Amino acid sequence: MKAKLWILMGCLCAAQASAALKSQTVEYSADGAPMEGYIAYDDAATSKQPGILIVPDWMGVSQFAKDKADLLAKEGYVAFVVDVYGKGVRPKDNNEAGKLATHYKSDRPLFRTRMKAALDEFTHHKEVNPQKIMVMGYCFGGTGALELARSGANVVGTATFHGGLSSPTPQDAKNIKGPVLVMHGADDPNVPPKEVAAFKEEMKNAKVKLTFIAYPGAVHAFTNPAAGNDNSKGAAYNKEADQKSWQAFEKFLKSLF
Repeated sequence: MKAKLWILMGCLCAAQASAALKSQTVEYSADGAPMEGYIAYDDAATSKQPGILIVPDWMGVSQFAKDKADLLAKEGYVAFVVDVYGKGVRPKDNNEAGKLATHYKSDRPLFRTRMKAALDEFTHHKEVNPQKIMVMGYCFGGTGALELARSGANVVGTATFHGGLSSPTPQDAKNIKGPVLVMHGADDPNVPPKEVAAFKEEMKNAKVKLTFIAYPGAVHAFTNPAAGNDNSKGAAYNKEADQKSWQAFEKFLKSLF
């Protein structure tokens, strides 16, 4: 009987832990355009928690990004997936995603507007501590995370996973608040050595505290299993780089919060 009681209590605790995670879509606007992001948090929390703004890769608000938000929510953070493209604008393939991403990378003021709108929406959620928000991004989203930081937004830190590093206005790096963590595929053809060197110089000139980690043998999209395993295509999953970069990111979060 005692054993059955313990099993019952264990199941009950597991159910309660599962029920604590709450996630939902969030509608907001950016310059009048309707947007639809995604938020995840622990609704059992009794105080405002640190916030993590997640900027997804060029596929937009995908399951990959949502899963990362859920994972971070289980760790005690409030996570918000940014919608850069707008409500209902979801690319069906890489070709469509590439065109959308190029539009925003070519118009950094517009990109920043979308990023700031998401941050503003996130800041006003009652679950998040508005003074403890950091921004992270994947690939195209890494560019977005850095653009938000370069705009002078009130974020305590910035992290990118195989993100784009270029900037048409490198002088804006002086506006960055907090440290920057870049996790880069050492063999990434989409972010070549010249771009890396220019970025490091940009951060150095702006006196930004930068931690730059290059993972040997990793190319673009090394955290995403959906990228396959063929490095010759320029984008491929790398289990070791994925695991090590997440460990580095977790360490970065602890240093921030």
